[in-house]
Amino acid sequence: MIIAPKIRGFICTTAHPEGCAKHVAGQIAVVKSRGLIGNGPKKVLVIGSSTGYGLSSRIAAAFGSNAATIGVFFEKPGEPAKCGTADWYNTAAFEKEAAAAGLYARSFNGDAFSDPVKSEVIAAIKADLGQVDLVIYSLASPRRTDPKSGEVYKSVLKPVGESYTAKNLNTTTGVVNEITIAPAEGDDEAQTTAVMGGEDWELWTDALLEAGVLADGVRTVAYSYIGPEVTWPIYKNGTIGKAKEDLERVQRALDEKLAPLNGKAWVSVNKALVTQASSAIPVVPLYISLLYKVMKADGTHEDTIEQMDRLLRDRIYNGNPQADAAGRIRVDDWEMTPEVQALVGKRWDGVNTENLSELGDFEGYQSSFLRLFGFGLTGVDYAAESDPGVGVPSLER
Repeated sequence: MIIAPKIRGFICTTAHPEGCAKHVAGQIAVVKSRGLIGNGPKKVLVIGSSTGYGLSSRIAAAFGSNAATIGVFFEKPGEPAKCGTADWYNTAAFEKEAAAAGLYARSFNGDAFSDPVKSEVIAAIKADLGQVDLVIYSLASPRRTDPKSGEVYKSVLKPVGESYTAKNLNTTTGVVNEITIAPAEGDDEAQTTAVMGGEDWELWTDALLEAGVLADGVRTVAYSYIGPEVTWPIYKNGTIGKAKEDLERVQRALDEKLAPLNGKAWVSVNKALVTQASSAIPVVPLYISLLYKVMKADGTHEDTIEQMDRLLRDRIYNGNPQADAAGRIRVDDWEMTPEVQALVGKRWDGVNTENLSELGDFEGYQSSFLRLFGFGLTGVDYAAESDPGVGVPSLER
């Protein structure tokens, strides 16, 4: 079938297998161009491995350190006349590239919050790898089912305390408008923390510890974002920010639990980028558009693969994580320089629909968004027939 992008709000309902493969290959090329990571990880588990920072983490570990990788995700395969998710095609492409490079790669498609998936993954680690020396937690989901009680928690993107009004970018029309978001109420904060906080990261770590599949010196890292003050009401000080505070609480708890193994837990604060998760957050797309313009002109722009390669290569595995006062690794450091933030802030104050193309990089935002689904990549014939039924090799055993 001929596959074209069909965009609905902040999601694309189609995905292009060859385009996704091209996107994955491009990320692999970036990592390989930088050489091997000294003393890098060799056996890696990535929980939330099929897109964005999780996918780039798996690529950086595999092709930057020749690591064996296990990936966990929850995606929809394609059918003969119906697209699967882009993340399914990303994993299919990754496994194909890993096999060509002689690298072990195994994937699990299921609810990573559930006990059965944890048990299945642990059994695979025991059988195939023995132990893992790096665990990356990169899950982003709108809901989570508690594996013990069966309760379904739902996350919300809301400010805490009072309504929040700010500039916003309609990514469908390119119109800069104003948006007002009502504050969290009831158990919104608790529900969001249950989904996006650190509880499941800790449950995974506990299960891995109990099974004896964490190697001496193991590292584990989960991802977060802080951003500039203009986004704080909807992010840092909002419901999702409260969830990220819980992530930091768990990081400290995991440090203690991993100490007998000489292990370490980190929270990595990453740069604002176009991902499937960030696209859904009000206000953030406008900020990203302005940020891209500034950082590209400055020569400091990075995408997810450059970020994750730098995290592993220059922070976690070089003995100098450069943690901030709260103990977080900051690979958002180039984004948050005073010079970058001053210029973005100035443009934020003056941006409107008419001057968006001058002050921001909305075209770059749109291009990055489409690439997430395999569209807009050079060297792909989008007029040609494509087979949406591409499979993930390790899931076809």
